Amino acid sequence: MEILSLSPGEFKSFLLILLRVSIVMFMFPVFGTSMLPKLAKAGLTLTISIILFAVVRPDPVLFPDTLIGCLRLILCEVMFSLVISLTVRLFFTAVQLGGQLVGFQMGFAIANILDPESGVQGSILSQAGYLLAVVIFLLLDGHHLFLRALADSFSVVRVGEFGFSDGLFHQMLKISGDIFVLAVKLAAPAIASLLLTSAAFGIIAKVVPQINILIVAFPLQIVVGLFFFGFSLEILLHLTKLYVGGFGHMLAILMRLMGA
Repeated sequence: MEILSLSPGEFKSFLLILLRVSIVMFMFPVFGTSMLPKLAKAGLTLTISIILFAVVRPDPVLFPDTLIGCLRLILCEVMFSLVISLTVRLFFTAVQLGGQLVGFQMGFAIANILDPESGVQGSILSQAGYLLAVVIFLLLDGHHLFLRALADSFSVVRVGEFGFSDGLFHQMLKISGDIFVLAVKLAAPAIASLLLTSAAFGIIAKVVPQINILIVAFPLQIVVGLFFFGFSLEILLHLTKLYVGGFGHMLAILMRLMGA
């Protein structure tokens, strides 16, 4: 595509596409992570915009002529991108929450590492589960579904138009509530095994008080927790497959509610 050969209307359409793609890519957890160089993210955003320009052509009339119109356009696109990115970010947050619960039960509450994406301290197990979930999401072509939904969004939700309805609110509330359900499903094997292990050590401490239960219990809890957390990774694979399987349908519902 030669920028200089574009008409003013085509150039406005390209800017509308670039605006939506850049904001969505900035907020999306897989592409918007700080681990990717800024130059790589800018190049990826421009490449996707050029590809979409050959597929979709927003009406150039939607391009605002005033400062207030530009601010309204940016605000609507930020809200649209926030809703779309939250659907993925909340799933990865559920995985991190499950790992955090297991790490707390194992005694890893102090052993935190820096999360390169958010810049805050997080549990070792939560980061391991998050990175594995990202790899599975990409292997199952979840990013392809996202890009396809992004291309379809221009025909469902016009650029600069965002409708916040009761249906959208309830749908986002339901997705947010699923965080805790997914976290408990992921951490349930390890938490149950650690609970039974703690109960067994409590009984041993009463029956054989000569044993220094703290020295024995701590390393054994780590072994049991890591062992059953490995089983939880199989559950993570299953949950990610189910999530990616309904990812496209979920995005279609959200975009239809935003375009209403």
